[in-house]
Amino acid sequence: MQIEDIQNDIIDEFSMFDDWEERYQYMIDLGKTLPLIDAQYKTDDNLIKGCQSKVWVHADLVDKHIVFTADSDAIITKGIIAILIRAFSNQKPQAILDANTDFIDEIGLKDHLSPTRANGLVSMIKQLKMYAIAYQTQLN
Repeated sequence: MQIEDIQNDIIDEFSMFDDWEERYQYMIDLGKTLPLIDAQYKTDDNLIKGCQSKVWVHADLVDKHIVFTADSDAIITKGIIAILIRAFSNQKPQAILDANTDFIDEIGLKDHLSPTRANGLVSMIKQLKMYAIAYQTQLN
């Protein structure tokens, strides 16, 4: 499935909820389904800088596709990274680099995060794109 299609699915899912209380609960539920990072990757090297909570992300290149795993010590943050990983995992590096993140605005997430969480969201996206740059370089 293409990144844009996944993002549109996420937008559709969030539009089913009437208020942000329900959307937060949905994010928490998504966080519970997150493919967990292996304990060996829960290191400072995989910690995303700029997040108030601890968020670890690891990436592997499998058949020219990046597979992300992650974890967080905060339930909302775990839900946020779960949304991003759902959109970008199992995609080719160039597709991740070319993808926009407008779906974040469309589901209203940025508007409902504290400034520190919003900064963390930006840091998470930046880190996923950095992995894509590193792996795209390897493929060239």
